[in-house]
Amino acid sequence: MKRNEKAADLLRQFKGDSYRYGKGALEGLAGVVRGMGRRAVLVHSTFRGSEAWIERIAASLKEADIELIARIPGGKPNAPREDLYRISEAIAVVDPDLLVTFGGGSNIDLVKAAEVLRTLGGSIDDYFGVGKVSEALAAAGKSLTPHIAIQAASSSAAHLTKYSNITDTATGQKKLIVDEAVVPARAFFDYEVTLGAPPTLTMDGALDGVSHSLEVLYSASGKENYGLCLDIALTAIGLVIEFLPKALENPGDYAAREGLGLATDLGGYSIMVGGTNGGHLTSFSLVDLLSHGRACALMNPYYTVFFAPAVEDALRKIGAVYREFAYSNADFDSLSGRTLGMAAAEAMFGLSKRIGFPLTLGEVEGFNRGYIERALEAARDPQLKMKLQNMPIPLDADDVDPYMGPILEAAQTGDLSLIRMK
Repeated sequence: MKRNEKAADLLRQFKGDSYRYGKGALEGLAGVVRGMGRRAVLVHSTFRGSEAWIERIAASLKEADIELIARIPGGKPNAPREDLYRISEAIAVVDPDLLVTFGGGSNIDLVKAAEVLRTLGGSIDDYFGVGKVSEALAAAGKSLTPHIAIQAASSSAAHLTKYSNITDTATGQKKLIVDEAVVPARAFFDYEVTLGAPPTLTMDGALDGVSHSLEVLYSASGKENYGLCLDIALTAIGLVIEFLPKALENPGDYAAREGLGLATDLGGYSIMVGGTNGGHLTSFSLVDLLSHGRACALMNPYYTVFFAPAVEDALRKIGAVYREFAYSNADFDSLSGRTLGMAAAEAMFGLSKRIGFPLTLGEVEGFNRGYIERALEAARDPQLKMKLQNMPIPLDADDVDPYMGPILEAAQTGDLSLIRMK
């Protein structure tokens, strides 16, 4: 079975009829949203070509006899708190009974969190962590307003997931809500909206999808859902390896855009059946230096070396996919432990070199030692403990400096030998 066919099967397994994707996905929007509300707000991103899509969405709402009572500009990348408060207040003023979001992952994350604040009040800090929103809703006897998420970027798959990442720009630290209550009621993604997306967005988004499936696979090693996570990861990673160079070479190649859309949607499936770990944890401290997807992708080869003894089966199979596309000539089946991890990391570097993606933190303009200190401090934060514990080699706060420290040092210089094995 071709990878795109396998991806479609997996997405049907994941979302059934609640998710419409691919060319022409928005054609049935009116029929889907009819009866879900009477008064809607549209929170939207603005980018080249977005106006036509926004008007199509507005027309579909009208066709469904839903009044569009406000159009609210979306927020900046990484979902800053300032945009969260602005959007939450704007929604509260008009008091809709249906939320519609059109934009990338950060925009969708902002609306998820904005509705939490509008409904429950308090501080957004009250809801960071796992299940805090559902607990508060149950205690208050309330529910969130239905949310229709229309994705516009192949990246985080926020339209499909229980995650909302919010950034405190004053400290440069990102934290997240993890809760089934914030999963959008219905989701749409017409991959045509990504045609012509700029190279950096294309690259970072696709590699974010790889990070999702890769990190979840690592965490699933030895667990009951390992087989499913392996299917998702091998399909998603294979699609990105095959189609990312093609999309960068020809931004108007729909087949390539579809491949990346399927891959990143599968990344969303991954993080609904398992959790991310090292790359994502470190990325939360690099928000004012790198995009989320870029930070995760840059860090994952280094965490791969550290995790290698615990994820050998996964690395052999992932390595075979990189070898299929000539990014490695290693015999992964004959390797083990650290040596296997280093071979897998080098294969990942091979793709990065092909597309002009940075290999080290030291290459990134503006990077300094302070980012390492920030990342280590954040890793000790109890609100992010789940990321430490979800590593295939779990860490406690006391392990952060002796083990995460060398991983970050290696990521700064590219010297894999600095990584200390546990």
